[in-house]
Amino acid sequence: MAKRIIYIFVLTLLTGLLVFSIMMMVKYYKESTAENENKPTAAVTENVPGTPTPSPTEPPSFVTPTPTPVPSATPIVDYSKEFYMTRISDDIFERINGKSYPEDATISLDDLRWLHVMHYGFDGEVHEGELIVNHAIAHDTLEIFRELFDIKYPIEKIRLIDEYDANDEASMEDNNSSAFCYRTIAESTTLSNHALGLAIDINTLYNPYVYERSDGSTFLQPENAGDYVDRDQDNPYFIKKDDACYQIFINHGFTWGGDWKSKKDYQHFEKEIN
Repeated sequence: MAKRIIYIFVLTLLTGLLVFSIMMMVKYYKESTAENENKPTAAVTENVPGTPTPSPTEPPSFVTPTPTPVPSATPIVDYSKEFYMTRISDDIFERINGKSYPEDATISLDDLRWLHVMHYGFDGEVHEGELIVNHAIAHDTLEIFRELFDIKYPIEKIRLIDEYDANDEASMEDNNSSAFCYRTIAESTTLSNHALGLAIDINTLYNPYVYERSDGSTFLQPENAGDYVDRDQDNPYFIKKDDACYQIFINHGFTWGGDWKSKKDYQHFEKEIN
C-alpha cells in the first residue's frame, strides 16, 4: 500500500513538472514572437508621380590610375669621331686618277688630304660627305664643317667631283659642294685655287658664279642658276655676307668670292697659304 502511494506521488510530481515545462516553453515562444513583431522594418519608398526615385547609394569605385608613361630619352649620337682625315690612299687615288687628278697634275698627292665629314641635308637628316683639300687647310676645313654641322647648316651634297667625272658644270648643276679639282679658272688658262686644294664651293646651284663679260653678255655658272642671280631674294640656301656660313669661313682665315668686285662667286671660299 505504501509503495503504491509513493508510486502515485512520483507520477504526479513528474506529470506536474512536464506540464510546467510545456507552459514555460509556450510562454517563451510568445515573448519571442512579440519581440520580433515590435522591431522596426525598413522603410518602403513609393514611386509618387513626378517625384524621382532616389537611387541607392553605391560605394565609391576606386579606379587604379594608369601610370603616365615616361618617354624614353632620345639617344644622343656622338658624331665627333665622324670628322677625320687621311692621306690619299690607293683606293682614293683609283677614284680620282685621270679625273680630278689628271696625269699632268703638278701638285703632289702628299700635299692633299681626304676628309670625311657629316652634314645636314636639305631634308633635315644627317648625311655623310667627303672632300679633298690641301693639307695646309685640312684642319681648318674639318673644324669649319664641324661648326656648320653643329648649327645644322643645310648643305645638300658633299661629294668628290669625280662622281661627276670631274665635270665642274655637272657638279654645280647638281648643287654639289666640293673642293679639289685640278683645273683652270673658267674662261681662263690660269690654274684655279681648286687645283691646289685651297678652295671650297658650297651649295653651288643656289650660289652661282656670275659676272658681265667685256662684250656685255653675262657669264653664269652653273647655267641652270638663273633664278638665283638676284641676291635680294629671300632664300635659305643663299650665302650672304655676315650670315652663319660666311662668318665661320671668315673666322678660319678664308675669303669669300661674293666680296669680289668685278666678278661674284657666291659659292666660293678660298684661303691663301705661304
